[in-house]
Parts: sequence; structure tokens; C-alpha cells
Amino acid sequence: MYGLSFDDVATQAKFHAKEKLSFRLLSDPDGSVVAKYDAAMQGRPFAKRVTILIDAKGIVRAIDNQVDVRNHGTDVLEKIRELRASDE
Repeated sequence: MYGLSFDDVATQAKFHAKEKLSFRLLSDPDGSVVAKYDAAMQGRPFAKRVTILIDAKGIVRAIDNQVDVRNHGTDVLEKIRELRASDE
């Protein structure tokens, strides 16, 4: 799992330490990765909250553009379970 934003590496490092995150944060200051996933906010220097599930082969399996931070962890786990069940 990775987080991605337009913030520079130093800003990401401070945020990572402050929040004691268990996953890596990636810096995309020029917005090139955000643009490839159509995750930029129109007219604002921020990325949308989007979750993209990519399998071990690099195939995008699901995209959630309606992230509700209150229950997103549960939603993601449910989607992963669905994807695994469909692969069996």
C-alpha cells in the first residue's frame, strides 16, 4: 500500500512521521502519476482521494473514486475479498 500526493519528499516525510503511518508515501510534485490515474482535482493543487487496487501482475482490478474516510478501510478489505473470491 502506498499513499501519493503532490507534496515534496520532505513534506511527505514529516507527515509520515507525525501520523506514524505504516505504509509508504510517494511524492508526485509534477502531477504526472496523478494525471495518469485521472486523480487531480480540477482547478486545485491536490489529488482526489482515490483508491486503486492493483494486483501482483500490475493489473488495475478496482478503482474507488468515492472514498469515504470514515469506513474506507472496511470498504477496501471487502473489495479485496470479493476480488480474491472471483479469482478462485
